[in-house]
Amino acid sequence: MVSLASASRPATGPHTPSKMLAASSPVPILKTSKTPGSVAGVKHRMEEMDLSLSPSSSIASDAEGQPSPRKKTRVQFDEEVKMREIPYSDKRQTGDNGTTDKSAAVVREEVRRAIQRHVSGGDSEAYDRVKEIFAINPRRRDANGMAPLNVPTHNTLKHHLMGLLSNVAALDRSCNGLVQAVLDSEWLGRDASYIKLYIRFLGNLSAAQGSYLGSALKMLTNYLRELPRGTGKLPGYPLVHPSEIYTRVHMALRHVMQLIPSGSGSLSPILSTHFPFENDSAKANIAYTQNLVRVISYAPELQADILALITEKLVKIDVQIQVDMEDLEDDEGEDVLHDISPETVMFAEEVEDDDDDNASVMSDESIEPESRRLKTIKENILKLDGMIDTLFEYYAPPFRSGTIDDKENALDLLLNHFQTIILPTYRSRHSQFLLFHFSQASPVLVDRFAATCVQIIFNKAQPAILRQSAAAYLASFVSRGAHISGEVVRDVFDLLSTHLNNLRLIYEPSCRGPDLRRFGPFYSTAQALLYIFCFRWRDLTTAAFDGDTPDQIDDLEPEDIAFPPNVRDTLHKAILSKLNPLKVCSPAIVAQFARMSQHLNFIYVFTILETNKRLRISAYRNIAALADPRFSQVERETRAGDDLGYQLDAYFPFDPYQLPRSRRWLEGDYVHWRGIPGLDDRDDDDNDSDADEEAASDEDLSDGTETDHECI
Repeated sequence: MVSLASASRPATGPHTPSKMLAASSPVPILKTSKTPGSVAGVKHRMEEMDLSLSPSSSIASDAEGQPSPRKKTRVQFDEEVKMREIPYSDKRQTGDNGTTDKSAAVVREEVRRAIQRHVSGGDSEAYDRVKEIFAINPRRRDANGMAPLNVPTHNTLKHHLMGLLSNVAALDRSCNGLVQAVLDSEWLGRDASYIKLYIRFLGNLSAAQGSYLGSALKMLTNYLRELPRGTGKLPGYPLVHPSEIYTRVHMALRHVMQLIPSGSGSLSPILSTHFPFENDSAKANIAYTQNLVRVISYAPELQADILALITEKLVKIDVQIQVDMEDLEDDEGEDVLHDISPETVMFAEEVEDDDDDNASVMSDESIEPESRRLKTIKENILKLDGMIDTLFEYYAPPFRSGTIDDKENALDLLLNHFQTIILPTYRSRHSQFLLFHFSQASPVLVDRFAATCVQIIFNKAQPAILRQSAAAYLASFVSRGAHISGEVVRDVFDLLSTHLNNLRLIYEPSCRGPDLRRFGPFYSTAQALLYIFCFRWRDLTTAAFDGDTPDQIDDLEPEDIAFPPNVRDTLHKAILSKLNPLKVCSPAIVAQFARMSQHLNFIYVFTILETNKRLRISAYRNIAALADPRFSQVERETRAGDDLGYQLDAYFPFDPYQLPRSRRWLEGDYVHWRGIPGLDDRDDDDNDSDADEEAASDEDLSDGTETDHECI
């Protein structure tokens, strides 16, 4: 064993032959007494200090080979200790893989010199060695399952990161390779002390060197999706579960955002570009959505951007599902839904093994195209269900326990996304149910949503398509909302009736026959009123004005049921006008209205329906108008032969919601179709005329469409 008998420094320096150093244990450089306590105290202070090799230091004088003149050095050797040459001349610690680690102070100085020499352009050899320490794969193993000697130990990696942290101001653009190696290194699976050090490094680097902020944010954002295979599994460290990994990533993002408040401007586009692609798994989409919502908690300035981004992705997936479902048979569409359970939608945090993943890929390649198509539809349904369920979770607290201001602020966000994203999109089927649910939280919010739709309907500056779509949303909301009072139903019906009457007075003088292209707003408003009548006719009766409940109204005989003049006169004048809305409105809605109005002695329209079968429309076909099939001139063959009728699509956005998991949020919110006593009982015993056969059944109307596929 090598020891120093005096308090003076040995006559050794950086160039002293390393064979004199023992390999069995670290060798103290300074020793003020022979007591172990003194040695430990000096050793601790040396590890904490930052070595400075100035010419005036004692280390510098030792390097010149000049021992202290006050005391002579006395060296004692233990003959039983075997000596071997070690390539380092400074203090070391033994690592887990048998290698030796330099102290933090020494490594810090080496890192400083390596960066300084690299930046000055003189020598990059030491710089490359530092870069290699972070670039080496920590999972590397030799044939015996042991880590190779060049794999850095935990202490080595930690000390070098501390060195970079101390010299972060020197990491300019010329050090991009080293910085990128650190950003790409495996850090999430290490211990808590290393995680804290790494997060400090990210924050200081981003603050001191703004050019690296984007790279740091991109690296962190990449871990907000489905985690790369093997993340959290490092040799020599306990397994880190995905939930903890996400927590560590958010800790890093939060730290960077706190140090650089303006960094949110850089983070927003990065979050958008890193959103999973269309062909990515449901797990990736759900995980990213959950983590984006979590970002809002420490970056509230990004709330509007993040929620708009998620809504855009939701609508896109939603539309794709509707397009794919149209190609399926009725039974196939039902089987797809039945095969998806609420538990399947839950985001599984456990990471699958590589073998399982490879088997999944092989099975995808081996299945038939039709089976692969069904699997894609199911995957998209899982994505949509999990993502929209996350948004329900996020929006729920302010509506459940917040103040009226909290509720209105949350509804403002939903209304903004509704007007800019959902309303202009054809075939959006589920995203709008966020509004349907939360706007029923109070009568004030019901009025807010209804007023928004009314403003769009009456605003002539809005495109005709948006005005017609708003009418469909308003009618569907009023018809289907279980928490919408009869008073609101009557107010909306009266408002739309007045609007319909005004449009009739404007259009009728120049009308030569039904023409959807010219009189679109009139027909969309008429269809909205017919739809409301079919679902909420009980609230429109005079008995409802007198305070009778729906059950009491059902007990009345048809001849005892009456409607106020504004309801009866408006619809009568519109139906009997030259505009002929029953020819243009959806056959499913028209047929159901015809059955109900006859039974309730409201109006008899079967004569008009028979006449409309023989009516041939020769209208100018506007190619531009066909761009949106929702309210454009949808060509359907009629019973007149080769006549093509232009009719409104039966688009009512709040038709039955059937996503397996997220539909739990809508329990109690929904008005389901209620049969009419006497009318539906009679229809069960016999069949009506051909007109009734052609008309959609109650189920068709409750779906709000002529095709069952859109029930998804």
